[in-house]
Amino acid sequence: MSDPLGADGLGTTRAERFRHGDFSVSIFLPESSEALIDEEAFDLDERLPYWAELWPSAKALARYLLDLPSIQGPALELGSGVALPSLAMAGRGVSVTATDYYEAALRFAAFNAEFNQLHGLETRLLDWRDPPGDPSRFPLIVAADVLYESRNADALSALLPQLVADGGTVIIADPGRVYLCDFLDRMRKLGWSVEQVGQILEDSSGGSAIKTTVKLFALRLPS
Repeated sequence: MSDPLGADGLGTTRAERFRHGDFSVSIFLPESSEALIDEEAFDLDERLPYWAELWPSAKALARYLLDLPSIQGPALELGSGVALPSLAMAGRGVSVTATDYYEAALRFAAFNAEFNQLHGLETRLLDWRDPPGDPSRFPLIVAADVLYESRNADALSALLPQLVADGGTVIIADPGRVYLCDFLDRMRKLGWSVEQVGQILEDSSGGSAIKTTVKLFALRLPS
């Protein structure tokens, strides 16, 4: 199957500007996410290129991270897509690793970091169902809008204990997905504390006038 992103891994792009306080970046995305749909991959496990959009939850998470008094790194972003939250942390001088299931998403993440002259960003492929045997552990893990399917909630609840450092924090930004409550309840049963730490109203994707309410949760596993 031909690569719709082209030989350079980017293909035809569009850019969205994101600003919050003194932080301002241009985020490059594929011109059309629909053109990236792989019918074979969808038939296999209903896989869709969610990474190719700049979702309201990513914007809300970036704003939250930019407003924190301080950030303890190194940090890890799960399901990063084009990696706006990772770029926000890199802009604050934090060493951050952006991870995604799709190599194409990570090519865009790396390009966005380079274009905006943000250093300290690494990228890494990560399949939540098959993490590295001896992964690094991070004091801060973030994820934006990653609970859109039941299997994502299942995989994430199993993955986080393998990646977070003792006493570390996980920040989840979610626009009200069906499986959010199930995921949070599961984490509580595993001994994690769960606290809502913010709520941000963001413009919806695609230029819609409708607003999206994004809630942010901090999950912590006591040392």
